Amino acid sequence: MNPITRNFVLAACVLAALNACTPQENAPAASQPVPEQVSEPARASAGFHGTDMGKEDIGGNFTLTDGDGKVFNLDDLKGKTVILSFGYTHCPDVCPTELLTYSDTIKQLGGDAKDVAVVFASVDPERDTPELIGKYVKQFNPGFIGVTATEGQDLPLIKQQYRVVSAKAQQQSEKVYLVDHSAGAYLIDKNGEVAVFEPYGSTAQQIADDIRILLKS
Repeated sequence: MNPITRNFVLAACVLAALNACTPQENAPAASQPVPEQVSEPARASAGFHGTDMGKEDIGGNFTLTDGDGKVFNLDDLKGKTVILSFGYTHCPDVCPTELLTYSDTIKQLGGDAKDVAVVFASVDPERDTPELIGKYVKQFNPGFIGVTATEGQDLPLIKQQYRVVSAKAQQQSEKVYLVDHSAGAYLIDKNGEVAVFEPYGSTAQQIADDIRILLKS
């Protein structure tokens, strides 16, 4: 598979994951891209449940604002494995389901949970203030980190870094609407590199298994 074809497949995967936070009943799961090769032999044989992203040019540091109104830099979490997902606080279905799954993942990790951080980044900064997103994520787990864009922070660039697609949908007024957005989460390794993509519908056990692989690598 040449680079152009691989990038097309990955883009198609992102679009297939786009949803209005209300999955269609009986809809087949979107197929996930499988890289042609894995850059790290140890990971190639590790047997991730999610998609190994080791060869993909994706991710990187970003700056947003956390629930305390302080500047958040993703690189400050180096040394931990990070579950990074994108969504919004008014999401009726997908986002709360995913956050509950990540909360269960943390429970399943037991003592290893101290080396894991969960970051939920808003794609709806117009409504998601730092205070709101901070309170929202802590309903699922007090250790979760909610972040949103404030003045001068470039959310479109961050979405581009992580191949996240989002757009307003079913808009009834300036403040009443849904947001179509890419679902799923990235696992970021201790060096700050995107390692695995966990599609929407992954179980807490599957995510915990993949995290344990990263913690040992």
